[in-house]
Amino acid sequence: MRVGFAGTPEFSRLALQAILDAGFTVPLVLTQPDRPSGRGLKLTPSAVKQLAAEIKIPVAQPRSLRLEGKYPEDALLARNALQEAELDVLVVAAYGLILPNWALNTPRWGCLNIHASLLPRWRGAAPIQRAIEAGDTHTGVTIMQMDEGLDTGDMLLEEQVAITETDTAAVLHDKLAQLGAQLIVDALTQLESGALSPRAQPTEGVTYAAKLDKSEAALDLSLDAQTLARRIRAFNPVPGATLRLPGIEEPVKIWQAQELEARSTAVLTMPSAAQSTSDEARVLSATHEGVDIQTGQGTLRLLELQRAGGKRQTAAVFISGWSWAHAASAPK
Repeated sequence: MRVGFAGTPEFSRLALQAILDAGFTVPLVLTQPDRPSGRGLKLTPSAVKQLAAEIKIPVAQPRSLRLEGKYPEDALLARNALQEAELDVLVVAAYGLILPNWALNTPRWGCLNIHASLLPRWRGAAPIQRAIEAGDTHTGVTIMQMDEGLDTGDMLLEEQVAITETDTAAVLHDKLAQLGAQLIVDALTQLESGALSPRAQPTEGVTYAAKLDKSEAALDLSLDAQTLARRIRAFNPVPGATLRLPGIEEPVKIWQAQELEARSTAVLTMPSAAQSTSDEARVLSATHEGVDIQTGQGTLRLLELQRAGGKRQTAAVFISGWSWAHAASAPK
């Protein structure tokens, strides 16, 4: 069976590797154009392109697949490449471009998508992060027959994964990437033998996972501690969660935090040399165990922090270099 592949990040690379390891023929790979990366903003190929180059698989990198769009010449070249590849099926995993009708219908058996949620919950761009943010106790991977809707196609295979209380988006991403790689090989094997049974998605329980925005990084401390702890895990590593701490000019990135059962009421006194501002967190205590801050309901303990331009630090190390905390806790 001739299997085309469309994907871009590491999540996709694992799936492509699994397809190749299973012995399927992959005559063509579609991936996003090279992007600037690193301090030098050097053009860097995607994880999928790097793997395809190692195996010497032809790669197409159109900026768009819409023949009537901004880059019709790219779309035309991609259409020609797909037609010449004579695909039985195209596997799509976190590709990043919308597939128009002509692309969906070019392969013999259409296009299969590896989606990181249990559809119809969390259709859309950021299902991993939104599941953690919402407090879901489980998620999973769905292999879906693609149609022109937003993740609305028939379901072919699915498998569930638990979301633990410590899972970050990065950790859950890796779990689902491994599962997706396994499931797509199962789906292709069953497709080849005619054993797949499509099922329409339920009409109830539909939710949408909106694309992450940098504006969401700043934590709203009027929210309760549990919600904030989930948001920090959901936004780790991207876009990251930040807040302003007294005595520090730039927002501080929070990598790890936890909700405390007990709510402290003692607020550290602000040193006279530094006046508090309305958008700064109210610090309840700062010890080697963590930086405890007041929220709309409950206390949030910050466990791992990072100053702008600095390195990730445990609370104990962070506090040792935080002059405000030393001044605030000094005997009066």
